[in-house]
Amino acid sequence: MLKGILCCMGANFLFGIGYYFAILLRPLNGESMFGYRIFVLAPFILLAIFLFKQTGKFTELWQKIKQKPPLVFILLLLALNTGVQLWLFLWAPNHGQALEVSIGYLLLPITAVTLGKVVFKEQFTRLKWLAVFFAVIGVFSNVLLSGTFSWATLVAGLGYPIYITLRRYFGINHLASFFVELILVMPFALYFILQTDMQPILAENKWIYHFLALFGLVNGAAFILYIASSNLLPVNVLGLLGYVEPLVMLFISFAIGEVLEAKSYLLMICLTIAILLLTLDSFKQKKRVKYE
Repeated sequence: MLKGILCCMGANFLFGIGYYFAILLRPLNGESMFGYRIFVLAPFILLAIFLFKQTGKFTELWQKIKQKPPLVFILLLLALNTGVQLWLFLWAPNHGQALEVSIGYLLLPITAVTLGKVVFKEQFTRLKWLAVFFAVIGVFSNVLLSGTFSWATLVAGLGYPIYITLRRYFGINHLASFFVELILVMPFALYFILQTDMQPILAENKWIYHFLALFGLVNGAAFILYIASSNLLPVNVLGLLGYVEPLVMLFISFAIGEVLEAKSYLLMICLTIAILLLTLDSFKQKKRVKYE
């Protein structure tokens, strides 16, 4: 258990630290950062597939596509979401949206729980209902106070839960399908890389290639540690430790100078209460299973 917890915390910490690379990779723009990220991440994902002996998943995925050809369109949709999410992660800190994306990641587990109820008919406890209630109150209060709700928060908070739900529903929730998504996104990544003139970038940031290599290493290590932890920990513990990433992202958002506006205080309070309720519910579920 301890080994799994350490792996999971390390993975989520590295995912959160990856947020700061948007600063280290300046003056690259968000699109160029996205392009390079795809190419430095893909080899590490392929390495993880071999390390965890998941190469057979490629054959399994191909068989599913042959049986259900429309699955190709689902993969294209998943690749689109992957591309948008990986781009947003690096674009946000350089465009005053780091805090909004961090809030989206805090909203993510609430959205995931709700989709689990709607799509997979998962059991809802009172605590989960309360968690969703507080999350809804927080979102609506933010809309009323500000007159809008950040699109970056919506993309981060809704994108991944929908993404995971589709992968689970179609039985393709594994690293092999993620690698295929990266391959599908690569033409766009290559386009953005080719549009980038690296000479002025190097003149301003001579360490840019070192940071890119380090970024790939950090991302790859995070994925490998996360896969390792998923094989060592119960799902509920894995989910709870997942809060490390958005908390690190919040800290980085504040560290680079972003400030939480007063109109977002109620949203943050409601999301904090919702997360605490989900945490309490997970511990109660774990305790109940232990004594059954």
